[in-house]
Amino acid sequence: MSERKYFGTDGIRGRVGDQPITPEFMLHLGWAAGQAFKRDGQRNSVLIGKDTRLSGYMFESALESGLSAAGVDVKLLGPMPTPAIAYLTRTFRASAGIVISASHNPHHDNGIKFFSPAGTKLDDALETRIEAWLDRPIKVCDPSELGKATRVDDAPGRYVEFCKSTVPNEFTLDGLHIVLDCAHGATYHVAPKVFRELGARVSVIGADPDGLNINLDVGSTHLGALSKAVVEKKADLGIAFDGDGDRVLFVDRDGSEVDGDELLYIIASQRHRRGRLKGGVVGTLMTNLGVELALKELGIEFERARVGDRYVMERLLANDWVLGGEGSGHLVIRDCTTTGDGIVSALQVLLALSRSGATLAQLRSGMTKLPQDMINVRVAERFDPLSRKDIAEALSRAEAELGCEGRVLLRASGTEPLIRVMAEGKDAERISRVARQLAGVVESSAP
Repeated sequence: MSERKYFGTDGIRGRVGDQPITPEFMLHLGWAAGQAFKRDGQRNSVLIGKDTRLSGYMFESALESGLSAAGVDVKLLGPMPTPAIAYLTRTFRASAGIVISASHNPHHDNGIKFFSPAGTKLDDALETRIEAWLDRPIKVCDPSELGKATRVDDAPGRYVEFCKSTVPNEFTLDGLHIVLDCAHGATYHVAPKVFRELGARVSVIGADPDGLNINLDVGSTHLGALSKAVVEKKADLGIAFDGDGDRVLFVDRDGSEVDGDELLYIIASQRHRRGRLKGGVVGTLMTNLGVELALKELGIEFERARVGDRYVMERLLANDWVLGGEGSGHLVIRDCTTTGDGIVSALQVLLALSRSGATLAQLRSGMTKLPQDMINVRVAERFDPLSRKDIAEALSRAEAELGCEGRVLLRASGTEPLIRVMAEGKDAERISRVARQLAGVVESSAP
């Protein structure tokens, strides 16, 4: 397969105003996607949803115009979580779904994610097909065949009901006080409804988007505000989403953070005890070794995929397993939905708590995380760190120092201009030193 020009590990992403995140490119992308997704012999439609970034209005209009020029109808969903677009693409029998979002990034970034008619992320072949159409000039279809645009007013209500349908009818959150952190993002108007309608007492922070404050000191990438709110309000727990709602992290009643690795373990272990875990669990190269060891102790198979939910899903499908995820809180639960869904994943954690009769602290105590040090080295432009001889040699030295008592991982982020340096092992002091030394070499060698 040839190298893709625009698509990264999770769609197309970058800083607003810089190529390719410009109105001109989005117009062309809408047309190219319309051509790539067209199905012969029927009227084609594509759904467009977005998070709360100010630039979303601009790109929504550009994509709409491009799709119309290709002869494809457009259904506008407005601000909605990414997984909601995946679900609604299926229920509307649409040709595709488009999400305008840069997920956990700040407001000055934006991007595009696509969903197939089945509500799944696109495979490499279809992304390559879209890029092939991008290399052609826009050719507007006959005026009589232009696509129409309509707004779907009941999209939030449809998605709220879907989320509730992923737990049993008898399940209730009565008596539970939850603080929700919506990151001033796409879950701000739907997440509180889901948890309140299931009976919880809900306090909300990060639910006043202004177009510029998405992920700003709140959400799953900044848990301090949620930790403080949970303790101050004497809540039972806190739940944080990221800007587009496909990730979730928890905070316990004492303010301590519960990451995606621990949530994955909680869901897996409780399903296993009830005989409801089909097969094993998929993590990634970044998943804490403690997860693997704890699951193996329970007799649960564990496999590592490349970093990115699309690769987790790829391995789940190959093995016909149902559960996988990442430490960032991007969990995939295939018997509930087709992609990572923060609200649905949170409900599965709460279901595990309810059925076990245990607290969050008790359930997470079954797994002991190994010391892990992650350093993000910001670079001017993305590059393959292993292509640099001095970095490759430094990595070899780090691996030799840790030996069989730890591991080192070095990779370029697929969503930001970062090189991620991770060291993990039994000796916290040693892994911290190894990570710092390797990060120093990366920083000095970056272009």
